[in-house]
Amino acid sequence: MLVVDDEAPARQRLIDVLCKEPLVGTILEANDGLQAIDAIERHHPGLVFLDVQMPELDGLGVIDGIVNAVGPEAMPLTIFVTAYDQHAVRAFEANALDYLLKPFSDERYETTMARVRSRLEERNLSEFGMKLASMISAAPAPVASRCWLDRLVVKSGGATRFLRVTDVEWIEAAGVYVNLHLRPAAGGGELLYRSPLAELTARLDPARFIRVHRSTIVNLEDIQQLEPISHGEFDVLLKSGARTRISRSFRSHLEDRLGQSL
Repeated sequence: MLVVDDEAPARQRLIDVLCKEPLVGTILEANDGLQAIDAIERHHPGLVFLDVQMPELDGLGVIDGIVNAVGPEAMPLTIFVTAYDQHAVRAFEANALDYLLKPFSDERYETTMARVRSRLEERNLSEFGMKLASMISAAPAPVASRCWLDRLVVKSGGATRFLRVTDVEWIEAAGVYVNLHLRPAAGGGELLYRSPLAELTARLDPARFIRVHRSTIVNLEDIQQLEPISHGEFDVLLKSGARTRISRSFRSHLEDRLGQSL
């Protein structure tokens, strides 16, 4: 486990409560973003409490650094810790498991740890299932075709709408949910869909949809052109005229999908 905060009293507050947790083993500390990246790459902690605001490299920069250097799968479960409630939305956009608002109460901490225990149990069950399947069959089994989402059930204005995923031009994070931006041919506009961005990404066909930013997914068929901005980032111009951004962290995803460098 890793605790990252540039303020020693804030780190100690977390360490004091974490030491009482049965599931907690060694607790590592980092007092800035660069130390955090080094600790994650060296020690591979299963959970990190990450301060949002730090000098030079903030918490979101830590995530970008790990994703760029190793890949998104190398980022441990993350709890953002912040003194400003406006950072809560940014935490969820970065797919943090939860966030703690300084100074946090014991009750709020317990709520966060309950989510951590639940996620770790899910992970352990998944790993156990994979090991069991491997034991049952020594020979590799054919991989079943995955069923990607074909329709989305969206509640809007008291009605329930069945929306084809092909009618969605792009998707952006909206706190713990997402906004679906529809193609002009589907009526345009946007609809709120009650699903975290990361979960929806995993259910969409990667041959059609691709994540270009920690808060954005686009329909590949609706990309009209890419416009270079700076430092490896691009603006995406969609056929409807909408614009969004390809961040450096996710640029390689699009390059892999296109089979060429941008």
